[in-house]
Amino acid sequence: MSGAVLTIIIVAAVIALAALLAVALIPRLRSRRLRDRFGPEYDRTVQHAQNRRVAERELTEREKRHEQLQLRDLSEDEKRRYTMQWAQVQEQFIDDPVAALTNADHLVTAVMTDRGYPAEDYNRQLETLSVEHAQPLEQYRIAHDITGRAGQGQVTTEDMRTAIVHYRALFEDLMNGHRAESTTRHNQ
Repeated sequence: MSGAVLTIIIVAAVIALAALLAVALIPRLRSRRLRDRFGPEYDRTVQHAQNRRVAERELTEREKRHEQLQLRDLSEDEKRRYTMQWAQVQEQFIDDPVAALTNADHLVTAVMTDRGYPAEDYNRQLETLSVEHAQPLEQYRIAHDITGRAGQGQVTTEDMRTAIVHYRALFEDLMNGHRAESTTRHNQ
């Protein structure tokens, strides 16, 4: 066997090995990217899906739907108005915690709507928010659940206080606007 043939065989083997390595690494890189982007929502979605591939497909679809939204940051006037409304919700909590929870839920939904998020369906809200606001999302789920049970007298005052704190986490996240990585993507 000549040196040229041996060189060709070695180069072909290296290329084949590199291709196999790339095929093996691409799913891991995709998983890592999704895990970094969605945080705890990644784990939650994987847990509720048939398998990791199905969960990752769902998360990728959420990203695609999210890219179609016409999201915007709030104006300074809107931020001031919503901040004042939040202060009223907190004051209301002292005298009527159940009403304050309902108003907190409505206020968060109003901020979502003004930012451009779909707000007509709770499950759709969760899916859409998970793309940019994954960190406070579980807190929002808990707060929303407590609010529903509070109307039926099934929660303690401490539970309701926890819900207000959880609503505030999402409220503040929404008020802060786009994430740096998504702003870059939306402006391209």
